[in-house]
Amino acid sequence: MAQAHEQHEARSDRIVVGVDTHKHVHVAAVMNAIGGTLATTTIAADSGGYRQLLDWASSFGSIIAFGIEGTGSYGSALASFARRSGHKVVEVNRPDRRLRRLNGKSDTLDAVNAARAVLSGYATATPKSADGTVEMLRHLKIAYDTAVKDRSATMVTLKALLVTAPERLRLEAATMTQLKLDRRLAALRPSSLETPRDSSRHALRSMAMRWLRLNEEATELSRVIKQLVVRAAPHLLRSFGIGVDIAAEILIVVGDNPERIHSEAALAKLACISPVPASSGQKSGKHRLNRGGHRQLNAAIYRTVIVRMQFHEPTIAYVARRTGEGKTKRDIIRCLKSYVIREVYHLLNRGRPSLPMAA
Repeated sequence: MAQAHEQHEARSDRIVVGVDTHKHVHVAAVMNAIGGTLATTTIAADSGGYRQLLDWASSFGSIIAFGIEGTGSYGSALASFARRSGHKVVEVNRPDRRLRRLNGKSDTLDAVNAARAVLSGYATATPKSADGTVEMLRHLKIAYDTAVKDRSATMVTLKALLVTAPERLRLEAATMTQLKLDRRLAALRPSSLETPRDSSRHALRSMAMRWLRLNEEATELSRVIKQLVVRAAPHLLRSFGIGVDIAAEILIVVGDNPERIHSEAALAKLACISPVPASSGQKSGKHRLNRGGHRQLNAAIYRTVIVRMQFHEPTIAYVARRTGEGKTKRDIIRCLKSYVIREVYHLLNRGRPSLPMAA
C-alpha cells in the first residue's frame, strides 16, 4: 500500500516526481515548478505500487518528468513502467558525498533531491530503455565475462598445483597447450586416496574438468553474443578494427535507444575522450581528457585505435604524418580516438557511411 507522509492542500499545475529506489520499496516526492515539496510517499516495488505512484502523482497536477535513481538496477522496472505510460523519465545520479554530509541522508531527502535535480536541469540524461536486443546482449556479456574470469583463475590455480605434482605430470605439462593439458589431466583416474600424490591427482583432475566446463560455457556464450551483435549492428563489424567484443561493449554502453546520445560530443564524453578545461588565470587554453565516463567503452575504443595503427594503411599514414609534425604517440592516439568515436556515432545513430580515419 502507498503511504502518504504529507498531504497536499491544493493541486499544482506542473510537477516533478523524484524517486529513491530500493529492492522492496521506493520513496517518492512531488515538487512543484517553483521548487516546493508538496508531498512524499512510499510504495511497494511492484506493478501495483507503480500504478499507485502514477495515480498519486497525477492528483497533484501535470507531470513534467520522473527523476529516478538507479534506472539500471532497482529503478529499472519503474522507469520502464513510467515510460510505457507516456511520461518522461530522467536518470538521476545519487548526490555527491559533500552534499550528503552537509544535508544529511534519508530516503525522503534522496527523493526530494532527485526531483530537485530534474527541476533545476542538473539531471538531463535519458536512461536506457533496456527492452531490446542490447539488453539481451548485456545479460549474456555479464555471464561471458565471469566465465572467462573464472576460467583464467582456474588455469592459474591448476598451474600452481602442477608445481608440486608428480614429476611425470610436470614433464608432460611443459610441452602441452592449455587445452591438451586440461584434457590430459581430466582423464586422470586416481584409484585411491592414500598419499599426497593421490590427492594431487584428484585436485588436478577436478581443476581440469572445471576449466573444460568453463571453456565450453565461454565458447557457447561467445557464439550467442556474436549472433546478437550481428543482429543489432552488423555495420559496426564492417568497420576496421571493431570486432565482436568491441562492438558488444559499444552497444551495451549506448543501449537499445541510441537516440538518447544527442551528439558526437556527448558520446565522446561518455567514452572519456572529450577535453575539459584544466587551467585558469594566465595559463589559458590548457585541457585534459574527461575521466568521468565509461572506462570499458574507452578501453574498447583504445583497442580499435591500436589495431588500426598496426594494420590500417590510412591510419598508418596518418600516424607517420602527425609524427613528422612533432606529435607524441600519446597525442596521436587521443586524436585517433576522436576519429573512431565520431565514426561510431554516425554508424549507430544515422546509418551514414563511416568517416575517413585520416584527414
